[in-house]
Amino acid sequence: MIRIEKTLYILLVFSFFSQLTQAQETITPKLIWAVNKVDLGTILEEQGPQVAEFEFTHTQDSLFYIETVVTDCGCTTVEYTKDTLQVGETGRLQVSFDPSSGAGFFSRMIVVKGNLQGVQDTLYIEGNAIPRASDPTLAYPTRKGDLGFRLAKVNVGEVFTNEPKLKQVEVYNFGETPFYRDSLEFLSPEYIQVSQLTDSIMPNDRGLLQVYYDGAMKADLGYFEDQVSLNWKDSTTFIQLDVLADVFEYYAPFAKDDLNLVPQLVIDPKEKDLRTIKASEIQVENVVLNNRGRQVLEIKKVQGNCECLRLELPKTSLDPGESILLKVVFDPKGRQGIDQRNIYIFSNDPLNPVQLFLLKSRVE
Repeated sequence: MIRIEKTLYILLVFSFFSQLTQAQETITPKLIWAVNKVDLGTILEEQGPQVAEFEFTHTQDSLFYIETVVTDCGCTTVEYTKDTLQVGETGRLQVSFDPSSGAGFFSRMIVVKGNLQGVQDTLYIEGNAIPRASDPTLAYPTRKGDLGFRLAKVNVGEVFTNEPKLKQVEVYNFGETPFYRDSLEFLSPEYIQVSQLTDSIMPNDRGLLQVYYDGAMKADLGYFEDQVSLNWKDSTTFIQLDVLADVFEYYAPFAKDDLNLVPQLVIDPKEKDLRTIKASEIQVENVVLNNRGRQVLEIKKVQGNCECLRLELPKTSLDPGESILLKVVFDPKGRQGIDQRNIYIFSNDPLNPVQLFLLKSRVE
């Protein structure tokens, strides 16, 4: 009986390794793509079709060629290398997108199938298509000199310190003088730059500006509003842009096993309702900030959403297990009715680098 069991065991082991060897032999490495997603950015309808290019390298032993390319939308057309490639040779695939096919954000998928087993890769293009406005006066209500804007301020949105953020802004020329890219000058903080993407913005036509925001160079965290001055040398137009941004520290992903090793900020309470208060009475509240991690917690910034708040911390570094009190002083003078104050705590807690404390009240 024992000999039979040993024999079966040996046969099972042999069968397992035979299947593993066959599986390893049948696995075919895919093509190596330089990128698998291209962001075309903001596209104006009148700019016409835009082209995204993908480059790949053939790394397999056998001869390779692309059999078919399938897209998920009739708004895209594809051209690609039809030659048969040797190992180490490169090929290209170009995807043309027609912005007149729709409006707003788009994400299109392209599936590439090769002649060799296991070669079926997926590529993506994305961007924001903006159709031509039927009534520019209504579409661009904010006028700055001869230029019309859809919104009064440029909101860059969330900016992380690991890479700069780009924001494209659509403008319309209501004047009689063209705006040329080479003549644009700007005056701004060092962490903000402005460029003109279109070669020219002709009269009764529109174009694109681009705002570049470097969160690392800003060297601060939280919500900010900056002013940028723009001037075109061959034009009398001089305008001011208000640029809004929320700057956050970037923390790289970490292993789940390290969760208890990193700094951990715990706020208690996370919300306080003062109920009914008088506008003439200053309110004082204390909020406990605790470090439940095993590394030193650094409070990098505490920011309120109103000048009516005064925020005081006794220190900004907390050892593991240490607690401190954040003193919140709220002056409701000049306010009436339901009120909510937001207080943001920025720290080096990589899991929750920004946390919120809410102070609610009804002011009489």
